Amino acid sequence: MHKKVIGDPVVIGGRTLSLSRAIRAGDFIFLTGQVPFKNGEVMTDGTIEEQTEVIIEDIKKTLQTANCQLTDVVKAMVWLSKKEYFPGFNEIFSKYFPVDPPARSAVVNELLVDVKVEIEVIAYKPE
Repeated sequence: MHKKVIGDPVVIGGRTLSLSRAIRAGDFIFLTGQVPFKNGEVMTDGTIEEQTEVIIEDIKKTLQTANCQLTDVVKAMVWLSKKEYFPGFNEIFSKYFPVDPPARSAVVNELLVDVKVEIEVIAYKPE
C-alpha cells in the first residue's frame, strides 16, 4: 500500500496549514474536515443549509482530483456547532446522497466557533 497526497495545500488567511486536503491510502481516500469557504475566506455567515451545500460542493471538487465522486463516499463525520442545526444539515446532506448514503456520525462541537458545520469524508475507489 502506498500513500499519496491529493490536492493543493490548505491555506487560510495567507497561512499554509500543516495538513493535507486529502490522502489516498490504497483504495481509500481520506479528506480533511471541510469548513465552508466563500471567496477564499472562511464563510462565517449564511444558514446551515448554505454552509452545508458549500462544503459538499468543495468535497465534490476534492474527490474529483482523486477520480472519485460522491457515490464513492463510504463514511461521513459531521460536526455541528449547535444541535438545532441538524435538521437543516440533514436536508441538504440527503439531497446530495439520495441513494445508498454513506455511514455517518454527527456530533455537536463547541470548537466550531466561526462556522456552523464541518464535514469529513472517506471514499473508497480501487485504483
